[in-house]
Amino acid sequence: MNREVIITGDGSPTLFVPELNEHYHSIHGALNESMHVFIQNGLIHQLTIHQHIHLLEIGLGTASNLLLTINAMKNSPINVRYDALEPFPIQSEIVAQLTDLYAQQFSTSATLFQSIHQQPANIALQINPQFTFTRIEAKLENVSLESHYNLVYFDAFGPRAQPEMWDKSNFEKIYAAMKQDGTLVTYCAKGEVRRNLQAVGFFVERLPGPPGKREMLRATKK
Repeated sequence: MNREVIITGDGSPTLFVPELNEHYHSIHGALNESMHVFIQNGLIHQLTIHQHIHLLEIGLGTASNLLLTINAMKNSPINVRYDALEPFPIQSEIVAQLTDLYAQQFSTSATLFQSIHQQPANIALQINPQFTFTRIEAKLENVSLESHYNLVYFDAFGPRAQPEMWDKSNFEKIYAAMKQDGTLVTYCAKGEVRRNLQAVGFFVERLPGPPGKREMLRATKK
């Protein structure tokens, strides 16, 4: 899968996949989208409910959501276990192109960014004493999930490019793997996605979206 580095509307980088005609993040602002959808309406929301975070990300991509989560939890005593599915990790040459851009835009070190992308699959990386990250190199439909997640970042390519990712069966798997009062957040607010989430048992809220998008979804396991 070929990828091209582009700069989005807020000055932060993302990747473009020509064969899918799809961007990894919003072209209106990759950083703003990640902060709004996954940190403010996902992580911060869950911190008012739980004393620890066991997080599953569907689509690690460039690791922007991971880096922002590390930054948000930097001075927190709360333990975070962060598992991320990524069946198609980005190539080393793309990591090299993104390293300085991410260090500048996402307030992180070049060493940490490279370590995340160089870490072997299924082996935990200790980011700090409270934060552990594991990359799972598998597709959602092929992986067995443990039943203890209280936060899910659903950041797959959109339904136009990857309709199978947004299928009801995948949401059933995620629902079964989540704790009570756990939440799933996604940038996608399409009616079919909302209905599939509701059909498997989630309580779904339509929230204001990031710049360039009218709405996003937050789904809670009640």
